[in-house]
Amino acid sequence: MTHPSHSPGRAPGHATGAAAATASASASASASASASAEDRAPVIVSSPGSFARSVLDERHPALIERVRRATPYPPEQQRALDSLLEEITKGVIERLDDSEPGAERWADEPYYGQRWPEVPFLWAESLFYRKLLAALGHFTPGPWQGIDPFAPFKNAELTSSKVDEELVALDRLPGLPAEEQDRTLLLSSLWGNRADLGFQLSAGAEGLGERVTGLVVDDSPALLETLEAGEPGKVCLVADNAGPELLPDLVLADHLLTTRRAATVVLHLKPYPYYVSDATTTDTLACLDRMTGASGHATEVGERLRQAVSSGRLILRTHPFSCAPHPYERMPSDLREDFASATLTVMKGDLNYRRLVGDRHWPATTPFAEATAYFPGPVAALRTLKSDVVTGLPPQVLAELDAGEEVWRTSGTHALVQFGA
Repeated sequence: MTHPSHSPGRAPGHATGAAAATASASASASASASASAEDRAPVIVSSPGSFARSVLDERHPALIERVRRATPYPPEQQRALDSLLEEITKGVIERLDDSEPGAERWADEPYYGQRWPEVPFLWAESLFYRKLLAALGHFTPGPWQGIDPFAPFKNAELTSSKVDEELVALDRLPGLPAEEQDRTLLLSSLWGNRADLGFQLSAGAEGLGERVTGLVVDDSPALLETLEAGEPGKVCLVADNAGPELLPDLVLADHLLTTRRAATVVLHLKPYPYYVSDATTTDTLACLDRMTGASGHATEVGERLRQAVSSGRLILRTHPFSCAPHPYERMPSDLREDFASATLTVMKGDLNYRRLVGDRHWPATTPFAEATAYFPGPVAALRTLKSDVVTGLPPQVLAELDAGEEVWRTSGTHALVQFGA
């Protein structure tokens, strides 16, 4: 059930003086478009019985307990975790303490004093993770500053025997025809550790296509055509998860550089731990170490990537807005200019998709290019569906999915490659 989508055109993404000069005008246009979107697609809140509500009522309390068990935090942090659990289950949204480093960035948000399920789901989730870090003293000078509460989970995945198998499977990559390499690595980055790289390299592109029946939109040909249309430029790759899911992203980045689809790859990472598994610079370096510590082709890829970082061809970049509780439509001008100067921006994962199209109840057949019309350059999404929001589905595909028994929007069994130019 794989279908290309058809989208109206968008201006090329190469940097020009005009592109930077029109940033404020684009922001004004975005504000007008946002008002129109609000009429057609209400922002998702955590209504009773919804997936969003289950995250607030079940996933967040369970995560507090997982974090508590994974690391022996002292009494002060334990009490702070108890207070946070009390707030999210029985209380109203409280401000960050004035003494919390960075609290000023949240000071003007409008939802304090309301119940957690009543506010936009994206905002509530983001504040929960920020408050979790505050409770653990992540930003406060002292012995717990900078400690990643999710590191035990990330490390367990990265050091697993499954990753060993994935890295060994890379030895077969150079023997594939060029087109199969392209598709194999693109789909590996899309699916992360669900469709393992070893199977993909054994089956080839055709066999993979038969197995990955959950790919409901596939604009990968248009994505690759954009990268091949002119001289190699900058590709922005906005990362999602760390560990086994970041490894294929890094292999894809190496592939873009070695095949001259990109002169530089800018890997956008989170500036601090976020949403449990989101990738940081520390996680990226751990993945490079994992590859170079392996053998065969994995070692070669890891060494090339290390050299690419040293030479400036692979740029690791963080921005405060990456952890903001807002959609990309509200991105600041410097981030907008970064994306505008790219040949292509690739958004990885479910959370980036939610922020890209706005976390709204879009009609699922709304064209992807319409929902991302504000974006300053060509943009692609590689996303496994793990939340309610979706755009760009052909009507027939939507009807088939809705007729099935599976909860296809949130199960992680379906995915899409979408492109808007």
